[in-house]
Amino acid sequence: MVRISAFADEISKDPVEQLDVLESHGIRHIEFRSIHGINVLDLSDAQHEEFRALLRSRGFGLSAIGSPIGKIKITDPFDGHLQRFDLAMDLAEFYDAPRIRIFSFYMPPGDNPAIHRDETMTRMTELARRAAARGITLLLENEKGIFGDTAARVLDILETVNSPSLSHAFDPANYLEVGQPIDEAWDMLRSRMTHFHVKDYDTKTHKNVPAGEGEGQIPRLIADAVANDGYNGFCVLEPHLVIAELSFGFTGPERFGDAARALKGALEAKGVAYA
Repeated sequence: MVRISAFADEISKDPVEQLDVLESHGIRHIEFRSIHGINVLDLSDAQHEEFRALLRSRGFGLSAIGSPIGKIKITDPFDGHLQRFDLAMDLAEFYDAPRIRIFSFYMPPGDNPAIHRDETMTRMTELARRAAARGITLLLENEKGIFGDTAARVLDILETVNSPSLSHAFDPANYLEVGQPIDEAWDMLRSRMTHFHVKDYDTKTHKNVPAGEGEGQIPRLIADAVANDGYNGFCVLEPHLVIAELSFGFTGPERFGDAARALKGALEAKGVAYA
């Protein structure tokens, strides 16, 4: 059994519309990245109180805080970012969702990643240490341009930090964008994967597509994880079907329906139960 969630800000900026569309597709979880066009870490206390009340009144929960932690340059100061991270952990507790999506820092274009390895490991170790102290799990997402863009470097981070509070949010489309073979990435990281981002990619058109229509092998990987690894975590829709920018993706209500139906159809074809 897997649970379907979604980056609901890909539907709309309006939280009520987000929940209405998700409910129409039988989805009851959100990966909380933004509402009202404001990032989760920049909302006011009153906005968080209002949104939590809305979630509870409608029977919704969060799969994780979809934070931008780690989406700064590796050469940027870290102390201020740690304050943002502490806020992300406060919100994980506030929403009773002790999971936070993070990244592993952008590198200056053209730099050899080896130059930035030590600083990346120092920062990731500190994030994991703080998370462990508060019983929070960090979900490290692979992303183009950051240290952990390839499976080998994601594995390097996970093995070096070596913390039960740090695991992998596997994003097939992001691997395809950097030329990473999906089978190779999967073989390296399947045992470290505790969160799956459903974003597919067509390398011929260089566009994101609904699950199963690209080369991310999403239906096969999820079925494999469930059948052979006992995976029962979240499959999080992050379709990026209309806009796919560095820090923003948008799909819209209608295309989100395409994405949701594609994922459900793919899971049903593989005999994977979902909720």
